[in-house]
Amino acid sequence: MDLAFVQSGLLEKHLDSEVISAVEVAALLKRRGVLDGTPVYLDEETQMPVHPLCEFGGYLSTALLDTTTLKDYGRVLGRLDDHLCGLDSDVLSATESDLVSYRGHRTQRQKKPVGGSVWRRESFVLDDFYGFLVDRKILTHRPARLAARGRNALAPRVRSGMDIRHLTFEQYRYLRDVGLGGQLPNAQISPTFRGWSPLRDRAGADIALGSGTRWREWATVLLPEMGLWPGMPGGAAEFTVQACAKYAKARPIYVLEDAVGSADLFCMLERPDIVRKAARGLERKARDLFVVVDVAGGRVRGTLDGVVREFEMSAMDAKLRRITVFEGEFGLEALTLFVCRGGLMPGADAWKGYRHRAWTRMNALADETTPLLPARRWRWHDLRHTYALRLLTHLENMMDGEAPDLQARRRRHRPYLTGHIRHNPLLIVSRRLGHSSPETTYEYLQYTDDLINEFEAAFSGWIGDDEASYADIASHAISAAKGGR
Repeated sequence: MDLAFVQSGLLEKHLDSEVISAVEVAALLKRRGVLDGTPVYLDEETQMPVHPLCEFGGYLSTALLDTTTLKDYGRVLGRLDDHLCGLDSDVLSATESDLVSYRGHRTQRQKKPVGGSVWRRESFVLDDFYGFLVDRKILTHRPARLAARGRNALAPRVRSGMDIRHLTFEQYRYLRDVGLGGQLPNAQISPTFRGWSPLRDRAGADIALGSGTRWREWATVLLPEMGLWPGMPGGAAEFTVQACAKYAKARPIYVLEDAVGSADLFCMLERPDIVRKAARGLERKARDLFVVVDVAGGRVRGTLDGVVREFEMSAMDAKLRRITVFEGEFGLEALTLFVCRGGLMPGADAWKGYRHRAWTRMNALADETTPLLPARRWRWHDLRHTYALRLLTHLENMMDGEAPDLQARRRRHRPYLTGHIRHNPLLIVSRRLGHSSPETTYEYLQYTDDLINEFEAAFSGWIGDDEASYADIASHAISAAKGGR
């Protein structure tokens, strides 16, 4: 079976058929609500759609998932079908043992087994697929029986908590200045640095840390949202993120003034040169771009596909932001803050490459003066975790006050949580991070205090012997052995 994905733009450019025109196909896809990225499963020999996998692809499309998610979900079913073919089975005749075999293959036997978080996502897709087949009367029942507490053969065997990884001040500065910025550990300029746009990468790190946003939220930010637009006052930036937020949940974003200053430095020193070199290429692509002619009141208006359109900035998804341009000093210029060599917004793979090269450089230049590096390669998301912990610790310290007695400070928390719930540090951080439930934010609490000393005090005198240490016991045992006792 072959797997393909819908991409209407390619159809309009390359479809050449006497039966139906590219314009008619694109219009049909829009009328049917088939989104770009929708998986299409084709028979290897006949290249005809495979039933019922293509129907499930259409079902996923109606769920209004983004392009990347649609492709990921489509690949999950493709992998299952490949595995079942090796067992002389298929998705319709699969048994519970077949699904258990597939789970073992993915999590244990393949060359690089997947972790719990990856399998959790895949098991969700497969469970949704078989639920779809039952609802459509294609199957009478799911192949995996339901066990205690709603678990089945596809459910992850281990429930893991959040993988919270944060950086110290020294680690962050080393990452930003040495890994991304091209400096040496002694803060000198490296004459051998061959990186490209270090100010852009540094600005990305500062905004990620200074706003606590997810990668998709800060990497797609527009110049007007950051206040880097003619007529705007500058300073700290505050705007609403929605279409690029997780679950499209709207929330306000506040970006620290220093982080905006880091972005402004990139705009003054590096961005103009990138824009100038890419302007001619963007002119050739103008018919495929959203050319903005007016920016005001949190809205943009321009021409897209030959039609004048107007959008609220918060409602613009990542795909639309990537093709949004305006007429600048050198010609067409991206409206997004971050740009790469092509003149448009860098994608996920580009930012991943910046991060990997920074990690390689950090390890290559590490010496005795280097702060202890993380055990695993850092992620952009680590900066969001660092933001959350720094803000949570700061708010807790403000709430505790300056009382020298730890117990006296903690007694203030009891009336605080009930009488002043809106000022609770945990809930403030939860709102800033855009968590759907404060329960997710609870995971950070274990990193804000070092309770080892309190554990020791709690069990003092309960365990061990006050009169004899391990050394005393060992000495007594040796003496007894020498005396033949």
